[in-house]
Amino acid sequence: MNIKNHDGTANFVPGTVLDIHHISADQLAMLGMEEIAFVKPVMTEQGPAFAIHAADGTPMAIATNATLAAAAIVQHDMRPNLVH
Repeated sequence: MNIKNHDGTANFVPGTVLDIHHISADQLAMLGMEEIAFVKPVMTEQGPAFAIHAADGTPMAIATNATLAAAAIVQHDMRPNLVH
């Protein structure tokens, strides 16, 4: 797993064990940040759209349809997940 601080420096030493029972809220929010993005249906002034959010919920982009949103996520080497 690749866990990094906001400045891009690693805060996880490879080869160590991460105990999820003793993980901080900040560490939990960072899990999957570089690997996962969520697609959520939203309503915009132009009508229905699909918002793309980082794993921590940070808005990243809006697409006109779910297929385009997923393609944008995959293009950035991430895995898309749909939020219902």
